Amino acid sequence: MEVRSIYKYARISPKKARDVAREIQGLPVSDAIDTLNFTPKKAAFLIGKTLKSAVANAENNHDLAADSLLVKEANISDGPSFRRFKPRARGSASAIKKRTSHIYIILTDEGAEEKAPSKREQGNRKKPAAKTEKVKEEAASDESVTDSAEAEIVAEDQVDADPVQEASDHSPDEETGAEQVTEEPTTSEEESEEEEQKD
Repeated sequence: MEVRSIYKYARISPKKARDVAREIQGLPVSDAIDTLNFTPKKAAFLIGKTLKSAVANAENNHDLAADSLLVKEANISDGPSFRRFKPRARGSASAIKKRTSHIYIILTDEGAEEKAPSKREQGNRKKPAAKTEKVKEEAASDESVTDSAEAEIVAEDQVDADPVQEASDHSPDEETGAEQVTEEPTTSEEESEEEEQKD
């Protein structure tokens, strides 16, 4: 069932009021009232009065619970403009339009439980879920690739480690040092033999 409330000849520009009215469309009544209470604009106060009037109409005239109501529509239409004049240069006058608005609020109790998340929210929820699944799949494939690459690197390190260790056990300096050590006794022996021959 639909319940409506109208505020005619509200002393505010329709353009200013539409910015606030867009924010409450499709919301539950409690969320819409909270939004309007925390919006520091004149339009929020006027639209809030109209919304509370619509809720009162639903409770008193149609025996509906306020918790089960949604804001189906919040429309702002143009009302008549008051024409005022302001003096200008050289004795001329310029017109000033003081605009008015008609505020229409329509509440409904159809599909209040099913329609808790709006279509916009459902669309936003589905897309990130698919993206997160793709990201998880890519991360899993990346992990498997990195694990296999690390296993190959470890295997190569183990294969390369043995020759490196053997080479480090017998470094070139040690080999030359060993040769020099073995050569030194041979030279001293030859010198001693030469000295004995001279004697």
